[in-house]
Amino acid sequence: MKKRICTTVGIMLLSVSVCNAQIFNKLKTSVEKVVESTVASGVTEDEVAAGLKEAITRGVTVGVDKLSKADGYLKDLEIKIPLPKEAKDVETTLRQMGQDEKVDQAIESLNRAAEDAANGAKDIFVTAIKNMTLTDAMGILNGRDDAATQYLNKATRSALVTKFEPVIKTSLDKVGATKHWNAVFTTYNKIPLVKKVNPDLSEYVTNKAIDGLFVQIAKQELEIRKNPAARVTELLKKVFGG
Repeated sequence: MKKRICTTVGIMLLSVSVCNAQIFNKLKTSVEKVVESTVASGVTEDEVAAGLKEAITRGVTVGVDKLSKADGYLKDLEIKIPLPKEAKDVETTLRQMGQDEKVDQAIESLNRAAEDAANGAKDIFVTAIKNMTLTDAMGILNGRDDAATQYLNKATRSALVTKFEPVIKTSLDKVGATKHWNAVFTTYNKIPLVKKVNPDLSEYVTNKAIDGLFVQIAKQELEIRKNPAARVTELLKKVFGG
């Protein structure tokens, strides 16, 4: 690898003018330091890519499995799906009227739908991980603590929305969310003088479910980066150990 990069540097040298020689020399020195660092660490670029893919796959699997279980969303206060912001007045008013059970049922059903749909993310994530380039892998390795999560968010968000929304719609009906949602807003909208409210239920739950998914994946990524005990294979130890 060092030989290939040095050859490339030599070709570049022939193309620069004398007035740019000083700038080029600084660039050459910088490249050589990166090469020497990689060689010294004993980790090849192929190992970096393989290690990153293994780490992200593991993080995705653990994260999705946690969220797809009962209470995966509902009992995690960081990602629990509440009623939409535009429905806060609805919730407050109904609770003041003694309709706590009706509101709680609606909130629980939203989270049940998200839990039901979460498992469908695995295939989309696996495809994105397989398509990761060496440049992507190096950027993730040397990036922020959530670099892999941000890569997946950018690479899969649109596909996740497309896949989640029909599943969410079906799940909302299956777990009774549609019924509870309609009951809440029908009750509220009957109150004299209130502004009628009825947000798009499936769109809202779909986006909140995906947001929660990436929160959980970011936790798993951080664990692998920061906790040596989470690096359960020799490849993960080698790539992240440095």
